[in-house]
Amino acid sequence: MSVGATIVFSLVLLLAIVGGAAVLTWFERRLLGIWQDRYGPNRLGPFGILQVLADMLKLLTKHDWVPPFSDKVVFIFAPTAIVVAMMLGFAVVPFSPELYILDINIGLLFFLGMTSLAVYSVLLGGLASNNKYALLGGLRSAAQMVSYEVFMGLSLMGVVMLTGSFSLRDIVEAQRDGWYCIPQALGLYVFIIAGIAESHRLPFDLPEAEHELTAGFHTEYGGMKFTMFMLGEYCGLILLSCMITTLFFGGWLGPVLPPIVWFCLKTFFFICFFILLRAAIPRPRYDQLMSLGWKVMLPLTLINLVATGAIALWMQGA
Repeated sequence: MSVGATIVFSLVLLLAIVGGAAVLTWFERRLLGIWQDRYGPNRLGPFGILQVLADMLKLLTKHDWVPPFSDKVVFIFAPTAIVVAMMLGFAVVPFSPELYILDINIGLLFFLGMTSLAVYSVLLGGLASNNKYALLGGLRSAAQMVSYEVFMGLSLMGVVMLTGSFSLRDIVEAQRDGWYCIPQALGLYVFIIAGIAESHRLPFDLPEAEHELTAGFHTEYGGMKFTMFMLGEYCGLILLSCMITTLFFGGWLGPVLPPIVWFCLKTFFFICFFILLRAAIPRPRYDQLMSLGWKVMLPLTLINLVATGAIALWMQGA
């Protein structure tokens, strides 16, 4: 695309992501209500859709309080960091052969780098709050997110081996003969688990842990700053679903329908899948989560790495 078309598409994508994240707050509660046989939002507008507007007005009109005992500069910066990191992650996502912002040969590494930066937002928010509950949430976040970054990166190396490139467009094109969800089933499993832990979505929302840490790292946050934390979380959910579609399910590839429609349908499916996990799976203890990572996820990624490497060498020799 030309520079002008790229700028226009970037602005449209930005509005779509922010709007999608806002609507997702209503859609998640509505879908959870259906799956748990109860009412979701159903008072404001058709099917409760205006609940999104009501929540936005409530959060934006709240008093934007900064605790006097906090590190004010870092306290204000922390919620901004996660939104910026998640938004930048979308820059390398190829939505169709023509719709993308950046096509760089290290697109996958760029995505991993942006998800790694998101940990600083949660960690700094917990530390800057000068609150014991927030500090514990921040420390949990540092251990959980940094640990699962290792498994997330290793789980994708099999895809890189099969493709021979870190470019996300090359990875999609390489799946014309078959999606990687089958030969890289182990990598897909680890990537999904690591992605949930990275975005601290339920059931791995232990850095927030309202049952024991009141709200964890965002205990002292409210109003617009709390909104930005939530916006970053939902943007992370959308980005994770986009990356699963791109890396393991052929991205925009599909018959009959336009490429962008296939991409959106696959992404929507995985968003529903992550909401279903929230409805169906209980929250583990923190020690169980860390044990799962180092005792199960790490061996699985290494097995997948060795097996993929062996098969790739065998196919080259053949």
